[in-house]
Amino acid sequence: MKFLRENGGGVCAPLGFKAAGIHCGIRKNKDKKDFALIVSDVSCAAAGVFTQNLVKGAPVVVTKRNIADGVAQAVICNSGNANTCNRDGEKVAEEMCALVADVSGIASSDVIVASTGVIGLPLDIAPMAEHIGELYSSLGKNSDCAAEAIMTTDTVPKSVAVEFELGGKLCRIGAIAKGVGMICPNMATTLIFITTDVNISSAMLQKALSDDVKTSFNMVSIDGDQSTNDTCCILANGLAGNDEICAAGHDYSAFKRALHYCTVKLSKMIAKDGEGATKLIECNVRGAKSAKMARSVARSVIKSSLVKAAMFGADANWGRVLCAIGYAGEPVDVDKIDVNFRSAEGILPVCENGRGVAFDEEFAKAVLSRDEVEINIDLKLGVNKASAWGCDLTYDYVKINGDYRT
Repeated sequence: MKFLRENGGGVCAPLGFKAAGIHCGIRKNKDKKDFALIVSDVSCAAAGVFTQNLVKGAPVVVTKRNIADGVAQAVICNSGNANTCNRDGEKVAEEMCALVADVSGIASSDVIVASTGVIGLPLDIAPMAEHIGELYSSLGKNSDCAAEAIMTTDTVPKSVAVEFELGGKLCRIGAIAKGVGMICPNMATTLIFITTDVNISSAMLQKALSDDVKTSFNMVSIDGDQSTNDTCCILANGLAGNDEICAAGHDYSAFKRALHYCTVKLSKMIAKDGEGATKLIECNVRGAKSAKMARSVARSVIKSSLVKAAMFGADANWGRVLCAIGYAGEPVDVDKIDVNFRSAEGILPVCENGRGVAFDEEFAKAVLSRDEVEINIDLKLGVNKASAWGCDLTYDYVKINGDYRT
């Protein structure tokens, strides 16, 4: 597989996809878009992964039901209200799907529905019903508008798109995402909508997505809280014209690499934009006995509130890293562990064979004061590796979540 280029088309980069995002009135601020739509010209293979929280938003329940047959053609999403823990939640989610059906002719059962925002408040269908015509008429190459419309406390929209070749055919994958809080490894962590014009069966699409999130979105942690509405869905309309991918092989592997490029890029964007964050933290683990061990250790470190707080203060408190490794639930050998911190400022070794090494505090401060910092761990037990992403824990995180509803 050859990457030709990364482009800025987002979910509209693949052939046959259009998107829109407008303000319909769910959010009080009229300058904030809150209603998004993504539509394919033709029916798509569909796949999804969802929150593992036992408290699930109504849109998650409806979407899982709608894509059970592996087919969908549109995505509708609102921000400002999660439509979770409401008596009529499923009814409203189904009504949102029906709105798409009314204006587009797409079957309501072929619509993916999602909501994000405050939990426990009834979601009024009226503003969406009033503005669905405007939303549908706005469809075009407007991925950026859709990306803005699904944001909550995000400070920037998140999107990516790539082009690559399969069997001599130019193929594309595009995606948008939201998520800066209530994010913890255990499924998808946020709302992610992915489009592709690759011709692939729904079974192989589901396999690719389910495998991918284990080393992408499942490796992100902002605050240790798992959302009720986590949804990651992908639509594949086949318009690239490649031979259908129905089994593992060269084309399937190439598709997975392109997909993983997009999901990792979005994972880093989500982590860097964590609520109140000032820096992206990447924890890289190598030398693990198994892939599971590598992932468990990386996630344990990236989830640690004490590690996050130390990163905020640019404090090279490497003992907190060792502590998080120790409670990861994996049989590591403490006497073999090496740790260093790295940024654009340079590399700072802090631990060798489980023991501290002398370092210059001023240089350490400089390394950790950058807006992107790596925590690199070598377990020296095997050949497996993994990466996880998070952010620092700041005063602003508490401020944002202290009055989230207002």
